[in-house]
Amino acid sequence: MTIRTIRLIVVDDDPLVRAGLALMLGGADDIEIVGEAADGAAVPALVDRLAPDVVLMDIRMPGVDGLTATERLRARPAAPDVIVLTTFHADEQVLRALRAGAAGFVLKDTPPAQIVDAVRKVAAGDPVLSPAVTRQLMTHVAAAAPPCPAPPPGTRPGATAPPPGSRRSPNGSARSPSPSARAAPTPRSPPPST
Repeated sequence: MTIRTIRLIVVDDDPLVRAGLALMLGGADDIEIVGEAADGAAVPALVDRLAPDVVLMDIRMPGVDGLTATERLRARPAAPDVIVLTTFHADEQVLRALRAGAAGFVLKDTPPAQIVDAVRKVAAGDPVLSPAVTRQLMTHVAAAAPPCPAPPPGTRPGATAPPPGSRRSPNGSARSPSPSARAAPTPRSPPPST
């Protein structure tokens, strides 16, 4: 069985971070780092020349930042998937990255094996979020969601609607359908003879 190699570009302004990621990701049999960049401005040319499957992108960089680079890259046809890798995870950064089309948002303090796994998952078409980012998004969505409406008076929380044609008993529970609403019995066929 042939293992598909994931072509990866690493974009981070810190050469030490790029070297560490190259060392960590380069040890995986199925990941090949085909290019590196220190600025988001270099990403389009690298993508055109190297055709990566995934771009691992820092947010804070001089020149073109990672979020702007992600927006520009994902607006192009046949763009590679982007994983944003950063130390920052403010709501507006996470939301902007996801709106721009990033397939993942991973924090730099994520254990190395999980970063390798994130690259594999995104290359396979699955989105990835660090647990801290997932928690943060859940809190953000819950705070922005309108409150759930109260159940109508006389119903129990979690109760389901009664079947059509049924009546409610005085205590509010559903009773069997009235005789006129009941379905006629279905005739049974005799068992096949052997």
